[in-house]
Amino acid sequence: MPDVTVVIRPYDYSYRAKWDAFVRSSKNGTFLFLRDYMDYHAERFEDSSLVFARDSDIIALFPAHRSGGHVYSHQGLTYGGFVVSDSMTTPTMLEVFEQLCAYLHGTEVERLHYKTVPSIYHSLPAEEDRYALFRAGATLSRRDVLSVVAAGRRGLVQKRRKRGAARAERAGVTVGRAKAWAPFWTLLTRQLQERYGVGPVHALAEIELLAHRFPDNIKIFTAQHEGEDIAGAVIFESSRVAHVQYIASSSTGRNLGALDALFHYLLENVFPDKPYFDFGISNEKGGRVLNRGLIEQKEGFGARAVVHDFYELDIG
Repeated sequence: MPDVTVVIRPYDYSYRAKWDAFVRSSKNGTFLFLRDYMDYHAERFEDSSLVFARDSDIIALFPAHRSGGHVYSHQGLTYGGFVVSDSMTTPTMLEVFEQLCAYLHGTEVERLHYKTVPSIYHSLPAEEDRYALFRAGATLSRRDVLSVVAAGRRGLVQKRRKRGAARAERAGVTVGRAKAWAPFWTLLTRQLQERYGVGPVHALAEIELLAHRFPDNIKIFTAQHEGEDIAGAVIFESSRVAHVQYIASSSTGRNLGALDALFHYLLENVFPDKPYFDFGISNEKGGRVLNRGLIEQKEGFGARAVVHDFYELDIG
């Protein structure tokens, strides 16, 4: 009997429960792909997510949005691309990707912008999409460098990071999980404005909403001195990765080594058994500019490089 053809269906609300169930059982999905996360900023994006099925069974999801003749996977998410089950094979992905290109061509899409899910989030190897992108002639348009600590195989920790943590302890800096978001958000917003002229991607009300929806996944940890937040980090936690979504420190925090103390606490006390602790990126301009000072600090905690790739493909 010949294989049943892959069928593509645009996502709509009727798929919501099945979509979320598939994400939870997938080999490379995280809570960012659940609709309660994706839809919090639905007014900013024209959702063009797709559901791929064979014989009525979902075999892949494609979180995406559209802007004019371009489809993105998905600019409102840190990472993206196909979400697939344990049963996804390379031949099936080649068929799925061929169907995706045909569908996009038929809906007058000119260009596909595709971001991958970094390998550290995979519960099983899940890079079938990268091979399909290669076969289709996609070009690597951006490569970010994540600084990642692997549980049980941590790189050498710099002495200056240890000295910073000790200095914070002597100064009476306390670290732990915070309940209130506003004090840290004020610090974070001020720092981003001063350094880069931008604000956080999430407004305070948005991050509070998401933390309420995902209390086991979105957490804030702060370092305090004399009752004031002087440093902090927002962690997006999935089953395999604790990812630092935001970091900020005041001048007092920098002088007292508050971030050194905070990350020592997170790595040693909160996430010692998490397979990966991801400090995030230290590059700009599509990965072509490396902030050496920033990555030196992260690698000082024993983190080492994992790349996150982005591709573009002309549809025609």
